[in-house]
This record gives sequence, structure tokens and C-alpha cells, in this order.
Amino acid sequence: MTNTASCEVPAAGIPMGTMARSARIAALPLAFGGRAVAGWGRRLAGADAEQVSASAMERNAEQLFAVLGQLKGGAMKIGQALSVYDSMIPAEIAEPYQRALAKLQSAGPTMPAKTVHAALAEQFGRDWQRRFRSFDDTPAAAASVGQVHHAVWADGREVAVKIQYPGAGDALDADLRTLERFSRLFTLIVPALDAKALVRELRDRMLDELDYRAEADRQRRFAAAYAGDPDLHVPAVVASAPKVIVSEWLDGVSLGTMTARPAATAREQALRDEWAHTIIETMFSSPERVGLLHADPHPGNFMVLSDGRLAMIDFGAVADLPDGFPPVLARILRHVADAEPAKMMRLMLAEGFVGGDVPAEDVLRYIGALADPLRTDTFRFHRAWMAQEGSRVLDLRGKALRSLALPPQHMLIVRVLSGWTNILAQLDCTVAARALAEEWLPEF
Repeated sequence: MTNTASCEVPAAGIPMGTMARSARIAALPLAFGGRAVAGWGRRLAGADAEQVSASAMERNAEQLFAVLGQLKGGAMKIGQALSVYDSMIPAEIAEPYQRALAKLQSAGPTMPAKTVHAALAEQFGRDWQRRFRSFDDTPAAAASVGQVHHAVWADGREVAVKIQYPGAGDALDADLRTLERFSRLFTLIVPALDAKALVRELRDRMLDELDYRAEADRQRRFAAAYAGDPDLHVPAVVASAPKVIVSEWLDGVSLGTMTARPAATAREQALRDEWAHTIIETMFSSPERVGLLHADPHPGNFMVLSDGRLAMIDFGAVADLPDGFPPVLARILRHVADAEPAKMMRLMLAEGFVGGDVPAEDVLRYIGALADPLRTDTFRFHRAWMAQEGSRVLDLRGKALRSLALPPQHMLIVRVLSGWTNILAQLDCTVAARALAEEWLPEF
């Protein structure tokens, strides 16, 4: 391993300067519009309208997610957030978008070894190599603001070393500012999505994800709270610095690999049901047990270990809930689950969730998907149900959204709930979710 003589970290990992990155994002609407004009021309010339439309959508999808994947930073973060909602993509365009989303997760350039070594020298000192018995220069995984390397710690433990990309902060800020201006593009993928609100909320969380020392502290809290848990494992933190986290290495496969295909056997289906139970229980229980909520709903943040347990990783986006799950959200969920529109509206009006004149039944139907799993003793999450919910939300969006005003302090939690609802639909699983809500949410 080459010794790094300088502590200066060259700009790599996050490609291109701010202006070039913004220009690449800004060019997307022009490309999409050009395809629309060309499509009209082909239709006038006699081409089949459905084939022309499908072709344009596929090319738009491929270009959009290719750009997001290449840029990383905030652009890739948006792509990851959108991938959660692929169950809500209209059926006629689902396949090309799902292919493009799948490519996104492994897309993008990685830092060269020289840059990695310089970053480690900056964070751990010029003798950083003494901390390791070995260090693999080839990254094992890449994320939106950093990449992970496999190594062996000085005491012989296998570890994962997460290193932040140089320039990640500036890139995140620039990307998310630009993407907010063009957020309407994402309604091509998920028509019912309030993309502008999603981008704003991600910007609010951005600085949290750049502070790896704070992330390490949150991971330690989760690891302590769930130590010995029979269903969930949180890897121990070995060392940390402002831009590097060293934690226990885990052998397993990403839960995301399971969402791309149906269960192969009855045993695998039973395991999926168990994993879904663990995810929902963790989501409901962690505010009570830790005072925190893992706030990055993405299947890549859970791994399936060889013993069948789930491991939760990546604590960059975490909501601080020292008083537990917000009681008002739990009460609203109960009223929605039990189809009590009058009680729901009184509470939502009193707490500032609704303004203006909108029928309670419209609001109930608009947010109903969040509470569908809580209406019965067991509930099956699956793609067809989620696609139906997406179509219904789209039909109601104009009327309901004009009057709904989600308080900012609850936006993140609602995004986590809706995100995991979509992911579980991709997993196709059956869970006794209502009993978990009754156990862990006292106000429910």
C-alpha cells in the first residue's frame, strides 16, 4: 500500500464542478421536450402513438437516471429516494423506469486509491495505515456521499470503512438547489409525488449526513439499544472521524436484491414476512427505545445476514425523537385506520394539517394508504395494491393537496412511513402491523 505523503485531498468521487453539474441537470427538460416534439412529428407521419410514447418514456428514464447516477451527491440522493416509489409508477411505463432505477444503485464513478489514501491521511493522520492490518483499495460499495472499503483492523477484526467524497457538501447543496427548480421532472416517474417537498426535505437533512462523527454517535446508540435483539443487528462502530466511519464488517446481501423478484419458495416467503415484521417493529419501536428514527427508507439500508436476521446500516439520515413517536400522528393513523373521518378532521384542523374547505372523505382516501396496513389483523403489502393506491392518490391530488398542509416537523416521519410502505409492497409480504402499532405507539 502506497504511503500518502500529502494530506491534501484532490477533488474526486463527486465528478465535475458545480456549474457543469447544474448544466447537466438543467439540460434534462430540454432533452425531454425535444423528444416530445419529435414524437409528435412521428405520430403525424403515421407511427403508432403508443409505441412512440413508450420509446420516449424509456429514453427519458434512461437519461434521467444516468445523469443522477453519474453526478452522485444530491442528484443520486434524489434518485435513491425516487426508487422507493417504483411501486407507484404507472404500469405502462414501469418496466423501463425500474430498469433505469436498478442501474442507478451501482452507477457513478468511484474515488481512485490515491484520493482514498489522502482522505484517510487527512482524517486519521499520516500513519493511518498502522490502524489496519490490510486495506482493500477497491470499494465494496458506493453511496450518494461516500464509498465503503473492506479492511482488517489492527486487532484482526474485519471492518467496513466509509469515506466521504471530497467536495460532497458543495455538490449536495448545488444539486439539491438545482433539482428543486426542476422537481416537476420527477412527476414523469411518480405522478402523485410532491417532488418539490421531497427535495426541500432532503436539503434540510443534508448537513446531518455530512457529519460522520454525529452519524457514528447515532449508530452507537442504535447498536446499544438493539444489542442482543433476536431479529435485528446493528454493526458496532470501531472508530470515527468527521469524514470517515469504521464499523463492523457484515457478510450478507442487500434487502434490495429481494425486491426485484418474487419469493422463490414458501420458506423464502416466510422469511420475507419476518423481515417485514422486523422493519415495521423497528420503525415503530426505535423512537421509544432509542429516541431516534432511521429516516432513510431504502432497501439498501437493510442487509440479510447468513443467520436470517436483518442488519440495519447507514445512519446518516436519522430523526431525533426524544419524546417518542409523535402522539398526534399516531392518533391520526388510528382515525384513518378505523375510518373515522369526523374525528380525523377535527384533529387535523386543530393541529394545522388541513386548511380550507375539503371533504373529509377526500382527505381520508388521499392518506388512506398509510393506514391500510393497520385496518386488519394482518395485511399483505404488494405491488398491485400500491399501484392502485398511486392511481387513486393521483385522481384526488388536486382537491386534497390544495387543503393539506403537513407541518414541517412531521414531514420527515410521514416520508419514512410512506417510503417503507412502498418498499414493503416491492418485497411482497404479509405482516400483523396493527398489533405492532398497538404495542409501540401508545397514542394509537
